[in-house]
Amino acid sequence: MDAQGRGRAENIDPADQWVLNPQTGDYELRLSPSAEQSAPQTGTPQTGTPQTGVPGPRRAAPRRGAPRPADPQQSTPQEGAPRPGARGPERPGSRGGGREQVPGQRRRRAAQPEAAGSRRKGKTKKKSTGKRILAWTGGTVAFVVVAAGVGGYLYYQHLNGNITSVSDDGAGTGGFSKDRAINILLVGTDERSGDGNKGYGDEGSVGHADTTILLHVSKDRSNATALSIPRDLITDIPDCPTKQDDGSTKTIPGSQKVRFNESLGQNERTPSCVMRTVTQITGIELDHFMVADFNAVKTLSSAVDGVDVCLAKDFDDPKSHLKLPAGKHSIEGEEALAFVRTRYTVGTGGDLSRIQLQQQFLSSLMRKLKSKGTLTSPKKIISLAEAGTKALTVDSKIDDIMKLRDLGMELGKFDMKNLTFATTPVVDNPAEKKPVTVVLNKAKSDELFSMLREDVSLTEVKKQEKKEKAAVAARLKGPRAEAGDVRVDVYNGSERIGAAQETLSWLQNTEGVTKSSQLGNAGKQGKTTVEYSAGQADEARKLADLMGLPAAALKPGKSEKNAQGLPAIVLTLGADFKGAGVPVKAPSKAPEGIQKVGADKTVCAK
Repeated sequence: MDAQGRGRAENIDPADQWVLNPQTGDYELRLSPSAEQSAPQTGTPQTGTPQTGVPGPRRAAPRRGAPRPADPQQSTPQEGAPRPGARGPERPGSRGGGREQVPGQRRRRAAQPEAAGSRRKGKTKKKSTGKRILAWTGGTVAFVVVAAGVGGYLYYQHLNGNITSVSDDGAGTGGFSKDRAINILLVGTDERSGDGNKGYGDEGSVGHADTTILLHVSKDRSNATALSIPRDLITDIPDCPTKQDDGSTKTIPGSQKVRFNESLGQNERTPSCVMRTVTQITGIELDHFMVADFNAVKTLSSAVDGVDVCLAKDFDDPKSHLKLPAGKHSIEGEEALAFVRTRYTVGTGGDLSRIQLQQQFLSSLMRKLKSKGTLTSPKKIISLAEAGTKALTVDSKIDDIMKLRDLGMELGKFDMKNLTFATTPVVDNPAEKKPVTVVLNKAKSDELFSMLREDVSLTEVKKQEKKEKAAVAARLKGPRAEAGDVRVDVYNGSERIGAAQETLSWLQNTEGVTKSSQLGNAGKQGKTTVEYSAGQADEARKLADLMGLPAAALKPGKSEKNAQGLPAIVLTLGADFKGAGVPVKAPSKAPEGIQKVGADKTVCAK
């Protein structure tokens, strides 16, 4: 604000200038009489300095030649998308289907002014106040706070200026879509540099992937799973192509049999490398990532006036400096950060016990965020919008407050009672005499990852799309063709070298599907699919039986013509492909003994 705007307006709390309009469900900017005379109308930029108590946008240096990221709805690859035109023999390492590459590294997004007159007047669509905001936080992270409907041109600019983004380097799907499940990677880093992150030891550290959660929201938005990945999990980190500031790409070499937390920060690895590592471990393609540091927990917990937690015993952790007696407490700021960092006085004193503590904190925070006291308070919503946009680093495909709003509206649809927090099943590392690291419990983790890939809920969901599920299940009902009558073209979308040829040999030599051929690589695909026309349903059902595919893998629609010009169904192997003849059906319930708890449950830490 310049000198002309000072006076009566300078001491006004910005939150007090946002008033809930009961007719529209939106929070609207109400300026003082003197400010209204000179302020631009919402959504219509004008010349001169705006007179408002709302802070202006944080300045960001624009990147030259940087294209605006595509709309997530337009850039998302869809199941059954056209395969590449070239259909030669399968070649190791070849891939079809490109992704938009966003150049540049970590940056603050420059505010983009809205075109004059672009906001239409007239009818205003009513929206539920309860869906106006999504607020998450993850581990030492915050999931994302989006104040959807806190309208106003000036404030829109200001929030955009808060957002920090980094390229996903092509590691993701290209963006979430409203017509399929959503997978978000939430990472909390223990970076010790920057404002609010100092004084915690190892000062100046570039940080690690200290807390990592894969948030899966079902296609029908009826349920969600938040899967924690232990930082001490021994795994391989793949090579990570990474965009540099000058627009070039540098490949960060991978590492074998190292801790998972080294996938971020170490050797100049960026969040896109964490995405690649998680996809390699789980077989799940990720849509977006959100990263936060220590400061996020402090600011977000304070923005909601404290998070309620319960302790079954006295806590006194000399490392995190948490000192609380047994009982119920409301914590915020430094105390909240100490809570999620505590591990020496909880459970067995290791990282797995700390994960349980963090999940308790997250569940409570989410219940607070969805409470009436938060959703109907302009002051709290604005505080959350400020804290969330400043605290998080997101991928460049959602570096705009409206794109975050759209994502938030999707993530906020499920009921809290249908959100399950779970931990990746692991066992002590057998290579260590005194184990300090862990390895995957393959039997249980494979089942759990399969459930997420197949969009199976970990909790009993009462509100299901029954008609849709019945229609999908019906695809497997009906007669089957003979194996020798099934005509199929096989493509490899799994990125597993030789998968299509392996499957072709198995189909022809073991199962008698002699009218089959493999036509090379398709674009990267998460799930194995069978596309067929109406007259090929019998053949598709037979192939599904042989391959061990669920009904959801069958995609009625169009077939294609094979090399002889005859109609053929299309089998595209996805990331869930485990080998020729190995079923990819997901289990119907979670494996016994995995650590999980519903987000609507209050659990006292021990």
